[in-house]
Amino acid sequence: VQLQASGGGSVQAGESLRLSCAASGIIFSMSNMAWFRQAPGKQRELVADITSRGVTNYKDSVKGRFTIFRDNAKSTLYLQMNNLKPEDTAVYFCYTRTAPNYWGQGTLVTVSS
Repeated sequence: VQLQASGGGSVQAGESLRLSCAASGIIFSMSNMAWFRQAPGKQRELVADITSRGVTNYKDSVKGRFTIFRDNAKSTLYLQMNNLKPEDTAVYFCYTRTAPNYWGQGTLVTVSS
């Protein structure tokens, strides 16, 4: 199983990034998926998740700014992040919420003010 996350980078506040997570070795279309993040010195937290049917859920602080979506034909999970803030700085991980559970390797997002 591989969850290959990409798309992180360094941006200024107010800018946008799109994260991708390419999955292999799982039945992606039947998997509930999620994005988590971990800031330095803090616990890993759920940012957003999406069911196999496309129902989404967001952390309050990202509602209206982030959008999680998926392309089952490409077995890829996305996180569109708009109006980024310095407090969004973290390593972002994709995760399979449907057992067996797997973590991607993480991609770093740095937002400067």
